[in-house]
Amino acid sequence: MDISSTMQDIGRRARAAARLMARAEAGVKNNALEAIATAIETGADALIAANQQDLEAGRQSGLDAALLDRLELTAARIDAMARGLREVAALPDPIGQISDLNYQPSGIQVGHMRVPLGVVGIIYESRPNVTADAAGLCLKSGNAAVLRGGSEAIHSNQAIARCIRAGLAAADLPADAVQVLETTDRAAVGAMITMPEYIDVIVPRGGKGLIERISADARVPVIKHLDGLCHVYIDDGADIDKAIRIAHNAKTQRLGTCNTMESLLVADGIAAQVLPQLAPLLGDAGIEIRGCARSREILPDIAAATEEDYRTEFLGPVLSLKIVAGLDEAIEHIETHGSHHTDAIVTEDFSHARRFLREVDSSSVMVNASTRFADGFEYGLGAEIGISTDKFHARGPVGLEGLTSLKYIVLGDGHVRT
Repeated sequence: MDISSTMQDIGRRARAAARLMARAEAGVKNNALEAIATAIETGADALIAANQQDLEAGRQSGLDAALLDRLELTAARIDAMARGLREVAALPDPIGQISDLNYQPSGIQVGHMRVPLGVVGIIYESRPNVTADAAGLCLKSGNAAVLRGGSEAIHSNQAIARCIRAGLAAADLPADAVQVLETTDRAAVGAMITMPEYIDVIVPRGGKGLIERISADARVPVIKHLDGLCHVYIDDGADIDKAIRIAHNAKTQRLGTCNTMESLLVADGIAAQVLPQLAPLLGDAGIEIRGCARSREILPDIAAATEEDYRTEFLGPVLSLKIVAGLDEAIEHIETHGSHHTDAIVTEDFSHARRFLREVDSSSVMVNASTRFADGFEYGLGAEIGISTDKFHARGPVGLEGLTSLKYIVLGDGHVRT
């Protein structure tokens, strides 16, 4: 069977499973999530062994340190996968929730009911934990899922898929509710994004090139973000200790993630106090700073930044730095150079904080907090299927509600329209 026929068969089975998942009771879905979490914990050694195959292949193929970090499954990350599934199980089931039910002059009641999207296709690179996160969220929200991980994580993803199948079987849910593709053929991606009869939405997670390709070629709606060019702006009303702690964490806590700070903006009135304290800490963490002319007057040893640096998601130990006149220039810079992902202000000035929240057009906007908090776990979603910088239909970390839709419901008692 060729790849097109294979994908059509997978799509048909996913559509059939989606109908069964839409009516699955919350307790049954929760049992499946608990069983998958247990299978992941008991199978930790097998998961690590499979992951070691992928890591070794990645090293031989020349993957850089940041990509290898995203690929690695440590004991802590395996525990986090299981914990995330249990946190999703503990969340209220959104399916079937009725809201906004009101009587109309005709006597009918009109409201909304939350329902699954149907079949969710997820295309992702490197991080094998996405397999468990995505499966858990799709199951809890009553959807079926078709998951296509990157070839660099094929052994890890298939090991996790075995845990998922065991959990589905234990809860007597359809095996086709979560299908993790076994092929590394890129033609599978092309088929997935052009099957609107079987797949209702595509969620791509990976590099900008992958997401641009999917967005351009898809015939299925896409929930996406192209890149995570995140800013921290240290306002002239900032507490210096907070500013140093937040900026350091936003860049160094983990380098290869989409919510890592890539560009630091500092108000001119506070720059001479902040930068001489912050720069050595970043240097100790191996961060190369590329700054504007004004910042190089304060930090003469740093490299000169180019315009391209301010538009680059480095995903590594490089940071662009710009000193701005104040809040207006900071907001303008973010609007011009940012990716509408996550941006933060450090300030004790309430009016500046309010303006930043209102005027910065990003999916997450923060006051006095590290951009690294832009994450489904940290937002209380249990897990996330991705982060959307679109404005329809989901924005920011996409959890359970982002995988559902609302339909109108009408309740009557023999009512007819006159």
